[in-house]
Amino acid sequence: MIPRTLAPPLVAVARRMPAVAVTGPRQSGKTTLCRATFPHIEYVSLEPLDVRDFALSDPRGFLARYRSGAVLDEVQRAPSLFSYLQEELDRDPTPGRFILTGSQHFGLTEAITQSLAGRIGLLHLLPLSLEEVRRFDTPPRELWATMWIGGYPRIHDRELNAGYWLADYVATYVQRDVRQVLNVADLDAFTSFLRLVAGRTGQELNLSTLGSDAGVSHNTARAWLSVLEASFVVFRVPNWHRNLRKRAVKAPKLHVVDSGLACHLLGIRTPEQLQLHPLRGALFESWVASELLKARFHRGRPADLFHLREDRGIELDLVAEAGGQVYGVEVKSGATLAPDFFRGPALFAERASKALPHIRPVPRLVYGGDRRETRAGVEVVPWTEVQNLEW
Repeated sequence: MIPRTLAPPLVAVARRMPAVAVTGPRQSGKTTLCRATFPHIEYVSLEPLDVRDFALSDPRGFLARYRSGAVLDEVQRAPSLFSYLQEELDRDPTPGRFILTGSQHFGLTEAITQSLAGRIGLLHLLPLSLEEVRRFDTPPRELWATMWIGGYPRIHDRELNAGYWLADYVATYVQRDVRQVLNVADLDAFTSFLRLVAGRTGQELNLSTLGSDAGVSHNTARAWLSVLEASFVVFRVPNWHRNLRKRAVKAPKLHVVDSGLACHLLGIRTPEQLQLHPLRGALFESWVASELLKARFHRGRPADLFHLREDRGIELDLVAEAGGQVYGVEVKSGATLAPDFFRGPALFAERASKALPHIRPVPRLVYGGDRRETRAGVEVVPWTEVQNLEW
């Protein structure tokens, strides 16, 4: 397995905190990362029933077996363990004693908030970034193949057929993870809902319309979408909070985290089919948004990604703040630059310079071509270099 970009930040947090939690979607490589980064610490999985029963029935006895520390995998399966872990960390706050991993973000977050605040660092590991994919011996070279395969590590590590693997992944996710957190009587209905969500990637979210199309209530659609967010299948990008005008649209945009998963849910079976698909632009936008999200997580930053659309005026696919700079990003899947590509970023830079003099606007255009240049004051970034820049 290739080295993960999150490894150095993980080590840095473990050097100052008694515990570190690494959370992310199923099969994103959390266990592999933690075991490779901390080979000297004993590994314990809470997936087997006997181990889980031990942790739940005798938490003090369980933790006493690992006084020197442990990598505790799938810890959300024993939520009551966290209260006793707090006691153990207070007794011995040696940095890096416990490394926790979990697939269900909401389970870990709730436990950390209630029991381990101030004692634990929290990091997120998403599927492979473009930078990581290219560390393999035979990575995809073309844009559409890269997007169609996606970033789940096992596909690249074992050179598996992405279509078959993702079909199994969706079935496992729906049958196992969803059933653990939702009382879904009709799993086929949830699967249909999941496919409808994929069809709205890169678009503004309207829960009422989404629920209506799925044949469920607004509240059910909200609950189901929350599960998809909590398990890192999708993420929302809210409207930028520093509006340059009063009449800004407030609806968030919805993005599927992994482009390969989105393609599978939409029935796109080859890279060539993706290149001609009517949603290729929205899928490319979500791919870029996910790459920016990974880049920020790899730097230990919060997500803090936004989009901007006014009723009449500026429209930008992504806005990201870092220090004294704000990046206004337009995303276009075409490989040929057109004059209208630059309007949004250039107008954003002009307005932001006047309205926010203490922040330096950086207008950017990310596109499906391969040339890097600056035109009309806008930095043009080819898709191959998205991970190489500061965001």
